[in-house]
Amino acid sequence: MDTLTAILVGLGIPEDTLGEDTLIHAHLGLDSVETVKLSLELKRELDLDLKLGTRKDLTLAEICQMVVAPLPARSA
Repeated sequence: MDTLTAILVGLGIPEDTLGEDTLIHAHLGLDSVETVKLSLELKRELDLDLKLGTRKDLTLAEICQMVVAPLPARSA
């Protein structure tokens, strides 16, 4: 969640608006370009290719689940 928060703050989102139940489109108002930027930053920071633009409106907790799920397989 810390990495995701840092990326969103870097995109200009106020940190006090971010929580686990925050939706990236409905609450934060991210457009398609910002969603792609978020995906690219996650790829750069965590070496994960998440297609956030093609999915339903996700909470930050759901994005964290998508990030954490593949990690054990990658470290093995």
